[in-house]
Amino acid sequence: MLERVGFCGKWIGWIKGCLESASVSVLVNGSPSKEFFPKKGLRQGNPLAPFLFLIVAEGLTGVFRMVTKRKLIDSLEVGGEKVKVSMLQYADDTIFFCAANVKSIFNIKAALNCFELAYGLR
Repeated sequence: MLERVGFCGKWIGWIKGCLESASVSVLVNGSPSKEFFPKKGLRQGNPLAPFLFLIVAEGLTGVFRMVTKRKLIDSLEVGGEKVKVSMLQYADDTIFFCAANVKSIFNIKAALNCFELAYGLR
């Protein structure tokens, strides 16, 4: 995702280094377990988390812009001016809006699967 947004290899390497260098241990009956290195994700409170979330969320927004532009989902119309809404993001939450029909639900699921595969999140 960082590559697609335009980050150079040096930056990507630095961020990978931050993510891959963390070690974790778990308290079992009050005693720490042997340390292990998580393969994916961030530890709670990692200062990179909001930054990385915004980058991934921007990619997801782009995917859903294409989905709505191609009318693959039936967006909801809100207010007197009938503004079409298909997705809302705030902090680390994402909410999808669509008409209650099989076409829209199926295409939201398909778009999420494509996003996951295209951006290497699986």
